[in-house]
Amino acid sequence: MDLRDKWEKALKKTEVIRFHAGTLFTFKPTELPYIFLGESSVNIGDTVVRKGKVLAHEPSIFLPPNFPQFEGFEFEEDYQVDEDAVRTFLLVRGISFPSLKYTNEISTIDVHENSLSKSINHFSHQLDMKEDVYTALIVGPEDCWQFSVLIFVGAMVGRSALGDMKKFLEGQGT
Repeated sequence: MDLRDKWEKALKKTEVIRFHAGTLFTFKPTELPYIFLGESSVNIGDTVVRKGKVLAHEPSIFLPPNFPQFEGFEFEEDYQVDEDAVRTFLLVRGISFPSLKYTNEISTIDVHENSLSKSINHFSHQLDMKEDVYTALIVGPEDCWQFSVLIFVGAMVGRSALGDMKKFLEGQGT
């Protein structure tokens, strides 16, 4: 499968079960912790669990529009394409991210010996019990997890845009 096929697969099959409760910070880095669940292609009936976080760094310099920087998403390892190719690929499809640096840090990759639906219930319950409103729960295809995580980040950017614009304009007046 090529990049386009993986993207389309992720678009069709990614679901954000729980969103991060906040929005992206305008003038400082935002940490977006997540749990990604995907059906294992190796151990049928099991679920691959990736726990990590994406750091959306505040802009330290002004970059050209539509020039996001993606680190830690393993595009080069998994798809043999560099960051420029991914950025161009998304831009051609009308998908733009603010010109920030997005760093993905995976803390654990594990296998949950249960079906995807039982794993969703298990991790939702875990987050409820901890009263964790900041960790997102994302479900998608394991073989294109990067795009599922980017879809989540893009949704967070969209949710934050109006508030960010207001904060930016208010900050400009002082």
